[in-house]
Formats: sequence, structure tokens, C-alpha cells
Amino acid sequence: MDAIGRALAEGHRGDTDSARRALLGLWTRTGAGGDPLHRCTLAHHLADLHTDPAQALAWDIRALDAADAVTEQRLQEHHAGLRLRGFYPSLHLNLADDYRRLGSFDAAAAHIAAAREHVPDLPEGPYGELLRTAIDEVAEAVARRSTARRASAPGPSA
Repeated sequence: MDAIGRALAEGHRGDTDSARRALLGLWTRTGAGGDPLHRCTLAHHLADLHTDPAQALAWDIRALDAADAVTEQRLQEHHAGLRLRGFYPSLHLNLADDYRRLGSFDAAAAHIAAAREHVPDLPEGPYGELLRTAIDEVAEAVARRSTARRASAPGPSA
């Protein structure tokens, strides 16, 4: 997790190519059967480093798949107080946004509905509000049948 954090710091400093290479290297070392928490975290952040919604979708699907394999015990070993159910609003939001960007509005709407089902699991405060706002933004874009990138979307600009 420390290596993931270092790679993300590179991305936050604007070096998204270096961050992507570092995370891909960690993904290769982790492997498809590696620790689901590491796979979920890596895939989630790799998705954010792609401007192409099809590439982001592939990583977001991997992130959701890995989250389904994470146990609460493993999560607590990493950080006491984290709850797996709190991951799902963001994971479904990202999938909804990917599908919307690709023009697959029915799939996007299904993931918005799943994200909304998990909204009660979001914490109060800035992070929870950020996700609640983003869910509403993506839902509105789906209703408008817009495939434009959201200004508030994470990751590098196109």
C-alpha cells in the first residue's frame, strides 16, 4: 500500500505517465490472484489515470471484482475502521461514468442505482459529500444522454 501511495503522489504532482507505469508494475507483481485489497486499490486508481473511458471501464470492472473478494477482516488488518460497504458508492459511480461516456446509458443508470443504494454507507464530511455530488452529476448527465467528460471527474484531463 505504501508503494501505491508513492505512485499516486507522482500522479498528484502531475506525472500521470510515471504514476500509471508504477501502478501497472505493481499490478503485474500482485497478479490476478493477489491480495484483493491491493488489486481493488490498484485498479481503482489505474482507472482514474486513463482518459479513454473504455480503458477506465476495464480497470473499474477489475476494481469492483476485486472488492467483491475483499473480506472485512483483511480490510481491518490494513486500517481499523474502514468498512468495505463504503467502497461501493465510488466503485459503482466510476462504472456509471465510464458507461455513460461510452454511450451505454442503461448500464450507466443501473450503476447509478447501485451507487445510490450504497449512499447511506458513505461517511459524513467532505469525502462523502464529494461522492454524493458526483453521483447526482453523473445521474443528470445520464438523463441528458451526455457523453462529455465531467469537469469534476478524477484523473488527467483529456
